[in-house]
Amino acid sequence: MSSPIWHTRRTLLLGLSLGAGAAALGGCSTVASTPESANQPGEYRLGAGDQLRITVFNEAELTGQFVVGSQGTISYPLVGTIEAAGLSVSELGQRLQQALSEYIRQPNVSVEVANYRPFFILGEVQRPGTYPYSASLTVLNAVATAGGFTYRANRNRVFIRHANEPDERAYPLSIATPVMPGDTIRIGERLF
Repeated sequence: MSSPIWHTRRTLLLGLSLGAGAAALGGCSTVASTPESANQPGEYRLGAGDQLRITVFNEAELTGQFVVGSQGTISYPLVGTIEAAGLSVSELGQRLQQALSEYIRQPNVSVEVANYRPFFILGEVQRPGTYPYSASLTVLNAVATAGGFTYRANRNRVFIRHANEPDERAYPLSIATPVMPGDTIRIGERLF
């Protein structure tokens, strides 16, 4: 039969060793903590490859589908080349409305994204490549689209380079990690 003092010491030692182990594991994390705002995309900014549906009310010849070209511009009737990359949908609508006001009295312009530019996935997935973007896409959805993980895949973190950023950043690989149009996703190899 063990004494109450021995039981208390054993419980204390067990608690200390578990705490030290958890602290050691916490210090080994290689995924940088990201602020909550990094996972919340801001207002969508247009880029090369986006397909736009532009409607000018009561002007059928100015209504149609337009693609943002590799230079970040669209060619639009009457006004010529308009810069679109980096603008929000509403900002482009205002810019078109202002340009068309030289030719049409009080133009009423509506702009919406018909198809977003694709995302890219590479690394430890079955079928790396370019895939069409769909609304509310997450990293796990993107991996599933690419055929799933390979057996060497690191399932704890993912590297993402957003279309408007020069470098990729590490994010925790979770069901809530978002993907934006034009993102490049890289699934790294795990250490054995």
